[in-house]
Amino acid sequence: MEAIIPILVQLIGGGVGGNGIAAVLKQVNLGPVGNTIAGAIGGWLGTWLASMIPGLSGLVGSAAAAAGTAGGLDIGALAGQGLTGLVGGGLLTTIAGLIKNATVKSS
Repeated sequence: MEAIIPILVQLIGGGVGGNGIAAVLKQVNLGPVGNTIAGAIGGWLGTWLASMIPGLSGLVGSAAAAAGTAGGLDIGALAGQGLTGLVGGGLLTTIAGLIKNATVKSS
């Protein structure tokens, strides 16, 4: 159960980031469901990519480290995963919205 918590934090952070960026930039809005799905996927992918970058790997930690080996949760790792999920969700939603707009305009 504790291994699922970091993934949920990433997905929720991504969903919030996707909906947040869509509220600010109306031209990339995919609708509430589209923003949430794109954001959640971006949150998970963003955290996964950030864990591969040497400077950011300490911020996000691993899912196993966030779940804790002594039975407790590492709040710092969860916060880092939530933050990178937020940014990743916003980025993927922006990219998906721009692609959608370019495709619709060219049709």
